[in-house]
Amino acid sequence: MKTAAIFVAAGRGTRAGGERPKQWQLLCGKTIAAHAMEPFARHPKIDALILVLHPDDIDSDLWADTPKAMIVAGGDTRQDSVLAGLNAVKDATHVLIHDAARPLITSEVIDRVLTALIDHDGAAPAVAVTDTLWRGQNDTVEGVQDRTDIYRAQTPQGFAREPLLKAHQNSTIQATDDVSVAQAAGIEVAIVAGDENNIKITTPGDFARAEQLQRGKMDIRCGNGYDVHRFGPGDHVWLCGVKLPFDRALQGHSDADVGMHAITDAIYGALGQGDIGQHFPPSDPQWKGAESHIFLTHAANLATQSGYKISNVDCTLVCEFPKVGPHQEAMKAALSRIMNLPTDRISVKATTSERLGFTGRGEGIAALATATLVKS
Repeated sequence: MKTAAIFVAAGRGTRAGGERPKQWQLLCGKTIAAHAMEPFARHPKIDALILVLHPDDIDSDLWADTPKAMIVAGGDTRQDSVLAGLNAVKDATHVLIHDAARPLITSEVIDRVLTALIDHDGAAPAVAVTDTLWRGQNDTVEGVQDRTDIYRAQTPQGFAREPLLKAHQNSTIQATDDVSVAQAAGIEVAIVAGDENNIKITTPGDFARAEQLQRGKMDIRCGNGYDVHRFGPGDHVWLCGVKLPFDRALQGHSDADVGMHAITDAIYGALGQGDIGQHFPPSDPQWKGAESHIFLTHAANLATQSGYKISNVDCTLVCEFPKVGPHQEAMKAALSRIMNLPTDRISVKATTSERLGFTGRGEGIAALATATLVKS
């Protein structure tokens, strides 16, 4: 099974209010669409992401914070947009179609849909209706509707691609979701358990509820790192990924980049994954002289694989020399490339120890680092 996730984000969402379409408004610092896409981007069984945009949004920066995806122009209706997404993933055997305005989707719901697709051509999450249902007219109750076997539909709605593609190509109905199109074409759709928190942003009040739920599910972790390397013979030092000419070098089993080591340990610490020595033992000769970006890349990837995003990193170098100030921006740029983190979320600074201790005597350099990880 090769599965692509298609995100329908071409709508204008005027009922939600605001200057931007609802999927591009912010929720806890990120766009609604970014929240909606990230669980799929992290999911090991999702092979591709397709973001279907309104033509006016393609050249904008509205979707800059979303995970990397294939960009497809949507159509005049939701069905047209879904069809455009289906046509873009010809090598996928299955698709999950998700509303970009549902920012609180969980991996558990995604798993349930994928499991159901093993034995069905269609599967979708839903929540059984438990409230009494009235039929009304002119703001008065006209009768009571039987709620037996009535569900509230959610997304992602999953399908074998070929049957759904044909259903959309031959559809003559105006449907609000893909289950309606599939059912009209005779495709059986399995119902799996949805999630009460998997809400769709529709009206202004939904933003406040979504923010409350999002903050409640966020997992924020903080880790600290500390490292020291002594000076020895040499003509340069490596600090935070930048080679600085100097009349001595830092000594260590690897390239002795004390700043990068401290940051790496801070990330490992936030994850509860020990330190560099556990992952890259100094007793192993293959790490002799290794470049420290190998260690930091491993830590950053481990954070991503664990479902965390690095929010910010702060590193302090403690030394009398060399001078760090002229190289701070280059160091931030180097760390940014390795961690795939914007430079405005990276701090590199230096201080002296007022000529006290081993750093004050110029015997070496120490580094302290803090890393904050967020899982949402």
